[in-house]
Amino acid sequence: MDYLVMCIGNRDGGDDAVGPYVADKLKNDFTVIDAGTVPENYTSVVKKHNSKNLIIVDAVDMNLEPGEIRIVPKEKIGVMHISTHGIPISVLIKYLEQHVENIIFIGIQPKVMSGKLTDIVKKSGDDLVIVLKENKLDYIKTLD
Repeated sequence: MDYLVMCIGNRDGGDDAVGPYVADKLKNDFTVIDAGTVPENYTSVVKKHNSKNLIIVDAVDMNLEPGEIRIVPKEKIGVMHISTHGIPISVLIKYLEQHVENIIFIGIQPKVMSGKLTDIVKKSGDDLVIVLKENKLDYIKTLD
C-alpha cells in the first residue's frame, strides 16, 4: 500500500527521538517526512505528495509501559499529552484530513523525555519499522 510516513519528535529529547529514529530507518523504503518538532511546517509537503494514506509516528504518553506501541484513535488524541511540539496533534490531523483520505496515528510510549533514546523505546522503533515494511499494521493494538 502507498503510505506517506510523517515522523515527529526531538532528536535530543530522550524517547521523543523515536519519531526521527523511525524516519531514519524507513527512508529507503517509504516516502518519509522527518518533521522534527514542527509538523505544521510540513503540511504543504503532505498535500503535494497527494497520498491517500498518512502514517504519523510520535512518542505519546498513553500511561502504558515504556515502549508499548498503539494506534491512537482520533477521539483519544485531543486528551493526550503528545511529544514536545507546539501544535496539538489533533489540530494537525484535523487539517490534514482535508487532504488525506486515511490517517493512522501511531504512538510509542516514552520512558524519558530528556537525554538519550532508551533501549526499550529504540527496540520498539525497530519493531515498528518491521511492521511497516511488512505492511502488518493490524499487528498493532489500538489504544483503549
